[in-house]
Amino acid sequence: MAEVVVLGAGLGGTIMAYELVPQLRAGDNLTVIGQGAAYHFVPSNPWVAVGWRKRGDIEIDLHKVMQRKNIRFLTQGAARVHPEQNSVELTDGTSVAYDYLVIATGPDLAFDEIPGLGPDAHTQSICHVDHAEAAFAAFEEFCKNPGPIVVGAVQGASCYGPAYEFAYILDTELRKRRIRDRVPMTFVTAEPYIGHLGLDGVGDTKGLMESEFRSRHIKWITNARVKSIDPDVMHIEELDAAGTVAASHDLPFRYSMMLPGFRGVPAVRGIDKLTNPRGFVVIDKHQANPTYANVFGIGVCVAIAPTGPTPVPVGVPKTGFMIESMVTATAHNIGAMLRGGPPREQASWNAICLADFGDGGVCFVAQPQIPPRNVNWAATGTWVHLAKVGFEKYFLRKIRIGESEPFYEKFLLKQLNIDKLKATTHD
Repeated sequence: MAEVVVLGAGLGGTIMAYELVPQLRAGDNLTVIGQGAAYHFVPSNPWVAVGWRKRGDIEIDLHKVMQRKNIRFLTQGAARVHPEQNSVELTDGTSVAYDYLVIATGPDLAFDEIPGLGPDAHTQSICHVDHAEAAFAAFEEFCKNPGPIVVGAVQGASCYGPAYEFAYILDTELRKRRIRDRVPMTFVTAEPYIGHLGLDGVGDTKGLMESEFRSRHIKWITNARVKSIDPDVMHIEELDAAGTVAASHDLPFRYSMMLPGFRGVPAVRGIDKLTNPRGFVVIDKHQANPTYANVFGIGVCVAIAPTGPTPVPVGVPKTGFMIESMVTATAHNIGAMLRGGPPREQASWNAICLADFGDGGVCFVAQPQIPPRNVNWAATGTWVHLAKVGFEKYFLRKIRIGESEPFYEKFLLKQLNIDKLKATTHD
């Protein structure tokens, strides 16, 4: 009998638990440790932040589905992982022992690294549904007395798509409210160019997203290092290719949403040989830690080297399709190890993403996610917005019933028929 523990109950942790159940032997136990019982569909947070969704639309109580699948579900959260003792210390002082541990915590949001950053200071966030609800309340107040908006991602961020989505969605909503003409908008990002996305671009994302910005009258600053943020002014240094300051900007704003830098959560950060200096879990090609072979990492919490040097630190995103491939490989590897075999499966690390623009969007396919690639394609159209709405409903339904299947692969590859779309659009 083995004790298998999944630390984290977000996108990665939840589907990790679902896929582990069929891999267990009779007598094996599975425990999921989360912070609270609610699952939220994070990709919908930009819609929550403009009032297009309510919290209840994207929230699922996991208690019943976990119980139905015979998974022990603990909601007090983890204080510290102790890999030498094969245990997880919980916030209430109790501990959970494990034979195999999957770390799927997601990131810690490093708002404190920049003075004035974050929902407890002077900018909004869409990283959590709590933040998105606060962002909507602030947006409603903003619309009563509109002015400049600054949107983007600071240095060290590892997820850029939601920042682009939110900029485009804001533009769409402001036009609906007939106040767009009173709102100058600037996109500020650590990326070396628009559409880099932490992936050195996919297809022509540079051209596609620059074109969208121009058509929507959104200015941009790249290679941006945010120094500090006052209640109504953001202080930015723009670096050149050599990493020296080329210009300084003091951007006024009445509303701002900036994605923070990511780092590992306190429960694992600083554990020698388990995490890197930033606190991300170090893994091998089988998703296992090289030192602690019974500890696996999946999702945003894992360490991935940048695609190349950039003047300002730019992290690599872990997209849903990529996370799903990590989950499947890890589930099969643990299943093999439970039966005395070695881990053999490797995640594909492909990316197939739908980025919503509110009234359109961009779909991109990167196989593999890190260049050079076998497939490197992007296309835009109204169909992307409709597809993302459809995927939201599809994914939440599957999470609610506890179905273990490759969600992204089934929906994006089979239902949307990405291969057919590629054949009928320009690269």
